[in-house]
Amino acid sequence: MKQSFNLCIATETIAKDAQQLGVSIEELENISIKVSTEIIQQPALQLGLTYQVTLPSQTLANQLNWPTWQQTQVNFTNYLWEETCLECFIAGSEIDGSKVNNEDVVASDQTEPHKMPLQQATAYIEINASPDGRYAVYQFESYRNPSILPPVPLYETDGTTRTSVGWLNCKELADTSGESHLSKTPMVVQTPAHYERSFSLPITQLQNQQYTIANMRIEQIHPCVILWFGETDLYFAPGHASPPDFHNRDYWPNFEL
Repeated sequence: MKQSFNLCIATETIAKDAQQLGVSIEELENISIKVSTEIIQQPALQLGLTYQVTLPSQTLANQLNWPTWQQTQVNFTNYLWEETCLECFIAGSEIDGSKVNNEDVVASDQTEPHKMPLQQATAYIEINASPDGRYAVYQFESYRNPSILPPVPLYETDGTTRTSVGWLNCKELADTSGESHLSKTPMVVQTPAHYERSFSLPITQLQNQQYTIANMRIEQIHPCVILWFGETDLYFAPGHASPPDFHNRDYWPNFEL
């Protein structure tokens, strides 16, 4: 039960970005980012996400800001999109009329302001994760709403505990047994140009292979990545609005596990 995504680079400023980084446009286009999602049954039901980043040249690898994973860094942290950030947006219909929240939050990534797309206004969540272990999980009522910074955290059903992510061992995700387990030592760099991180979010199962998070049936999922190379930030997603806008649900794939 896996769903995979190939992320592509936003190209509005790719010529300028290539010049700043001292590489060709083709090299930036050849950055490979694959994200896979899977339902993990043990030790508890979770939605696991694995991010694989492969750079085509050592020149890019030498400039990539990819912090080392540390157990002591695992905590809720705002403004992670100002650094290399692994993101995922999840949206769907409400369960039993429950709403995510009513408080009034802006884009949690530094994309350009954008008018609300012509789409149904529904709640969604945003996950941010740094390769070093820091994370944040936010909630929105509708497109970029609430519109404050930092965004409103997503809370557990008790209303007081912030939703957290669990870091996963990438080697175990690829195990032939198909089972994955939480690990205190996620995989770091595999080769000079390959980077990988995995984390998970607790979910609940309904009938007919449907899953929920925060009283919301998961219907769309949109994994994204911001890579920082020095002072240059590059945006990656399955599809892009123009200008890039990770919150625009017109570009979000369906959840098909």
